[in-house]
Amino acid sequence: MPAPETIIRLEPGAVVLLDQTLLPAQAVERRCGDVETLIAAIRALAVRGAPLLGVAGAMGVALAAARAEEGDGWRARVEADAARIAAARPTAVNLAVGVAAGLAAADGRWDDPSAVRDATAERARAFHAEEVERCRLIGAHGAALFGPGARICTICNAGALATGGYGTALGVVRRLHEDGAAPFVWVPETRPLLQGARLTAYELGQAGVDHRVLPDGALAGLFREGLVDGVVVGADRIAANGDTANKVGTYGLAVLAHHHGVPFHVAAPRTTIDPGMPDGAAIPIEERPREEVAGPAPGTVPATSPVRNPAFDVTPAALIDAIIVEDGVLRAPFAFGA
Repeated sequence: MPAPETIIRLEPGAVVLLDQTLLPAQAVERRCGDVETLIAAIRALAVRGAPLLGVAGAMGVALAAARAEEGDGWRARVEADAARIAAARPTAVNLAVGVAAGLAAADGRWDDPSAVRDATAERARAFHAEEVERCRLIGAHGAALFGPGARICTICNAGALATGGYGTALGVVRRLHEDGAAPFVWVPETRPLLQGARLTAYELGQAGVDHRVLPDGALAGLFREGLVDGVVVGADRIAANGDTANKVGTYGLAVLAHHHGVPFHVAAPRTTIDPGMPDGAAIPIEERPREEVAGPAPGTVPATSPVRNPAFDVTPAALIDAIIVEDGVLRAPFAFGA
């Protein structure tokens, strides 16, 4: 699977990231030399996945500090750029968490721009390393929930590409594979942008993990045939009561698992938990552009037909058997206080 520094890294005056819109056909780095370019990359999903967005947010603060014009209003310019980065995508709370971590590194140093630049850059790189380690721990805790040869279903991409170096849901799979437990993974395409077929299959193939890609609509048949031992998904935001927002289609997968008596687990670092969000009804759901569903090709969807394209849905806590975090496996009832 991709190494952390190939997925995202902070260089002097730039955030350099692997453009995930071009995978698996091309592995191309995208250099973001200013805040506008980074925000555009975030919105275009060139960099994506909740924990990785947190890393991008922390690095974005360092980039803002490096690029902002000094003089009167310098601090205000950096903070304004940081706020724009945090608002680039509304659902994944990690983006704002990463930005907050970067800004916290500047506390007490604002009268010295050079010190702020050094502190924010150091914090961004440390935040990245910490997120990778959190995912390694999640993988270890989650692997304990499965036996040898487990047939695991996931959705979207919650691997190294989504987290900056190891993975949450795929971190569990990765640890099982490293331990010689020979997991098998069902990979739904995850329409409309095919993050499962493109990215998860790419990672699993690189790691040598046995897997099959299938249409999203074929998932129900897998459960009916008894071909799934457990489900592990990532998360973009976890509310205080355990309700979880993740890639659209996750809720349906949870309903299938519940109906067929298959364990459904969420794997995410604590940076994804938002104790200030009381429940899933309060989580903002990003609406993506029409073109992602309708496509650029004429005739894919009639021009007169409206399109709804939510990027995420919310799975109620009642359908979640466990939430796997870096310090263990949490069971219902979930309660994450501020």
